[in-house]
This record gives sequence, C-alpha cells and structure tokens, in this order.
Amino acid sequence: MKQKLRFGVLGCANIAIHSVIPAIKNSETSVVLAIASRGLEKAKSMAAELDIERAYGSYEELLQDPEIDVVYIPLPNHLHKEWTIKAAKAGKHVLCEKPLALNQEEAREMVNACKEAGVSLAEGFMYRYHPRYERIKEILNSGEIGTIRGMHGTFTFNNAADKDNVRYRAEWGGGSIYDVGSYPISAARFLLEQEPEAVTVQAFFSPEHDQVDMMVSGLMEFPENIGVTFMCGMWAHFQNTLQIVGTKGRIDIPNAFIVNSDLAGDFTVTVEGETRTEPCKELNQYTIQVDEFAQSLLGGTSLRFPSEDSIRNMKVIDACLVSAKNKQRVVLT
Repeated sequence: MKQKLRFGVLGCANIAIHSVIPAIKNSETSVVLAIASRGLEKAKSMAAELDIERAYGSYEELLQDPEIDVVYIPLPNHLHKEWTIKAAKAGKHVLCEKPLALNQEEAREMVNACKEAGVSLAEGFMYRYHPRYERIKEILNSGEIGTIRGMHGTFTFNNAADKDNVRYRAEWGGGSIYDVGSYPISAARFLLEQEPEAVTVQAFFSPEHDQVDMMVSGLMEFPENIGVTFMCGMWAHFQNTLQIVGTKGRIDIPNAFIVNSDLAGDFTVTVEGETRTEPCKELNQYTIQVDEFAQSLLGGTSLRFPSEDSIRNMKVIDACLVSAKNKQRVVLT
C-alpha cells in the first residue's frame, strides 16, 4: 500500500464537493486523485475547480484506473449497492455514504462482496469519529450520570421547497429515515452497545414529495427497558441534538451530528443540579473519518466500525420503515 491513499470519487454530489473532498485534501493520509461523472465535461469542470488531477466521463473508467486505492461513493442511495460491488470487484476499498444500502439484504451483499474481494468497506457516519463521543462513552461507563434510563435524538431540516432533490424520490431511497433518521438510530446503538428489540414509528408521508417520509417520530425499545425516542425530518425546523438521561444526571449534546465553525462540538453534563461544559476543539469530523479509515488500510488493522455494523443498522431502519408504513409496532428478532 502507498504512503498516501489515492481516492477516486464517483459523482459530484454536494456532500462530496463541499465536505468530503475538502476533508480528504486536508487529511494527513490521503489525496484525491480522480473524480468521475456521467458526463466528461462536468467531471472536468469539477476537477478544475477542486484541483483534482484526473477526470473521467464514466464511473467505470475511474474504476479501471490502477492507481486508485479507495473509491468514495456519495451517489443516491439506490446506487450504493451496485457501485460498491463494482468497486470491490475492481480491487478498490470503499467509503460509502450512509445509509449503506436500501435494506439489510443489500447491505449484506455489499459486505460479502468486499470480503470476497479482500477490500475494506466503511459507512460514512462521520459523527462517530469525533473524539467527543469517546469522552461521552467514558462518562457513561464511569456511572457519573447513573443508570441510563432513556435517550432522545433529533435530526431535522427544512428543504421541502427543493422538490427535484434526490431525497424526494421514493425509488431512489428517499425519505427522512434514510437521510437523517439513520443518525440517531446509529448513535443509540453505538452508545448503548446494544440492539433494539422493537420499534414503533409514526410518519408523515408527503404526496408533494413522491410519498416519502418527510417527518418521523419514533421509539426504539432497547434491553433493560431503555427507551430511545427520536425525531427526523426534511420539512421541519433545523435541529441535530442528542440527550442521554440517567438516574443521577444527563448529557446534552446540542450539535450531535453536524459540527463546524458555526456549530460547536461542546456538550454539557448535569449531575444532581450541577452543570458543567465539556469543551471540544474545532475539528473536521470528515477528515478524522478519512484518516482513521486510511490508517487502518495502511496499517493492515481492523476497522473500528466493522462493516457488519452497517447490516445491523439497516435492520433497524428496515423495521422503522415497516412500522411507519403499517402503523404498527415491529419486533426485531
């Protein structure tokens, strides 16, 4: 493996242009060698704008480049499976945006294809790589806030006027559970280190937006009678918060999933009426994600978040979608 990993980017999605490509360029371990689009002119334009050496007019051409080590996939959700498997067969490691797939069966196929090809697969839940979450786990494990009794997460924004957005295409994996609900679902599993036993979800499916779920309220039932509630939506006031409540206190994370120069990563701990702030340095969690993924590949070590975790997360998302559509509690076996 090379001293620096060489990334190829499939597509010119906003998340790639504004977040992940700059993060890779600022990383210590990786460079962006190529970008591909379905049209050469667009790829060339983006390559020139972002100072990327190579531009390809098709995804297939990029995968044929022998000097690409890792492929980053920010494509619409319904294309994740196809291009992850094609990248794996081309011998490329894969960093794929969340949600990994449209369902757990697709996720399992992707994980197995990467294993068979001997390449690594990581899902782009960048928030998990921010060091503040390890600090939060330390506090939880210390017993400072007592026994965990519940959690509540929110991730909402209002983009409903942009009706041509890919998030509002049902067949393309649109909807708020896939797009932002996947974050509090992942965070609950990550922090509790357990899987939910049942879910109940109420959703507003919008006829103006191809009947995708535009606002969702959910309950996940975890072992030891821990209830995790969450709200996610794409037609609501912006929030991205997480609160963890214990028998002695609570942890409040006002910017739980997105942090940047305007949204600080600090969180507070309240125990028996006394509140303190746990300050966090301003860090780019996308860059941390890239560097940690690259370091595992360069060092030949296991990923901190194995790809099997993505299958388990998709299992919960599947159950949430079934519950929302059928208006019933769904037990996970």
